[in-house]
Amino acid sequence: MLNSGLTFNNSGARPGHNPDVLTCLANLSNDEVFTPPQMVARMLDLLPSELWRDENARFLDPVCKSGVFLREIAKRLDAGLQPKIPDQQARINHIFKNQLFGLAITDLTALLSRRSVYCSKKANGEYSVCDTFSDEQGNIRFERIEHTWHNGRCTFCGASQTEYGEIKRDETLETHAYQFIHTQNPQELFAMKFDVIVGNPPYQLSDGGFGKSASPIYHKFVQQAKKLNPRFLTMIIPSRWFAGGKGLDEFRGEMLNDERLQKIVDFEDATECFPGVDIAGGICYFLWARDEKGECEIVNVHNGAQISSTRPLNEFGKFIRHSDSVPIIRKVLAKKENKMSEQVTSRKPFGLATNVRPQKSGDIILRWQSGEGPYKRSEITTGVEIIDDWKVITSYVGYDHAGNPGKDGRRRVFSKIDILPPGTICTETYLVIGSYKKEAHAKHLAGYMKTRFFRFLVAQFMYSHHITKDAYAFVPILDMGEAWTDEKLYEKYGLTNDEIAFIESKIRPMELAAEQE
Repeated sequence: MLNSGLTFNNSGARPGHNPDVLTCLANLSNDEVFTPPQMVARMLDLLPSELWRDENARFLDPVCKSGVFLREIAKRLDAGLQPKIPDQQARINHIFKNQLFGLAITDLTALLSRRSVYCSKKANGEYSVCDTFSDEQGNIRFERIEHTWHNGRCTFCGASQTEYGEIKRDETLETHAYQFIHTQNPQELFAMKFDVIVGNPPYQLSDGGFGKSASPIYHKFVQQAKKLNPRFLTMIIPSRWFAGGKGLDEFRGEMLNDERLQKIVDFEDATECFPGVDIAGGICYFLWARDEKGECEIVNVHNGAQISSTRPLNEFGKFIRHSDSVPIIRKVLAKKENKMSEQVTSRKPFGLATNVRPQKSGDIILRWQSGEGPYKRSEITTGVEIIDDWKVITSYVGYDHAGNPGKDGRRRVFSKIDILPPGTICTETYLVIGSYKKEAHAKHLAGYMKTRFFRFLVAQFMYSHHITKDAYAFVPILDMGEAWTDEKLYEKYGLTNDEIAFIESKIRPMELAAEQE
């Protein structure tokens, strides 16, 4: 049995049985997460079953952490190839020597992966289940790679030299220069073609910005894997690429316009994939098939329930997570009205960072996160034209933790909506959603923002706790000379009872949300 001497039991240990050790591992970090065996099985189920009976099929995990992907593939090949290679030792030798390959992300995960796959941290060790390897690494390799610095950034992964360079980091620490993406020619790593590439890549690296600023890196593994042109590619990655994420615009465009993307399984709540791990915007895994083209099957998973649909991905330039949202958005966009993203300010609406505080004296008022106080008008050079307007503001940080809905699947979206009177400004803690000469117009906008309709359209872009001006790209600019309610909006856009019910299943009333705080 290719189970490292363990009995697998997805529901936990039973008397007389050992749990699968790979379900018990602590994660390296929220960015380098071990994949549970149950999730690996679901990903491998996407692949055609005939692969497990093909003695010539080759599999690559370019980001080995625990070895679970290769181990689970080995178990399927062991069963599938039994009729062709009846002798178990010959079959095991063939699978491990000719079909399974991996690149580990650290020296430690290389040892762990070999232990999981070969039952020995040394591929040629005494207890290795494969007796044909002549070296310790076998087909699960690790090579320490250094970053290639240019103007303070790695030319391959974009890592910050300040964070990962030799000046700050001890040479005994991991470089986080992952071998698979630190080359222009990934085909030279194994000098062979692969039928299947699978894995769970690292998600991000600190980019040297303010606080805990980090840039995504997982997309680089997907792009590199495509360069190898496998028959099938399946990886599990954060869902933020759907509509947000720093530096992901090009990747998003590539994915949404790639008709070879056959299936996406999306979890709004990442803990349904990785228990105890909170990943902003959720997690998805996908199947990319080189020789197939067509519309993509979307599977939404929440609280164990699944909803499936098939549709093109590139209709809106952003990926719409829920298929039931699509007809609603179509009706809104069909009106061809200007959108709120055209009037919402960018970060720092008055040029003031989050850490700016009121001054001892001044002729205007500054609103900051915890209060307000005087500030000098003469020091403001951005947003001067709206200082004396009535301004509707909301926090740059959304209410829903990490961009995820509550346990009931519904969101509040905005953490705060407020009106600043003339002569009052704010720090970058807030965005200015609209400014008006009349107080009544500002009150009407605040009321519009509190509707489920408005917040539903913004929520289509919520994949983190930040809500940028781009999140208002579906929200129409309406006449603020009148008050807007959900009932009036539903009627204006011709929404059906089912569409209204869907909106209300995703967005809490503001009053109920306030009561739950």
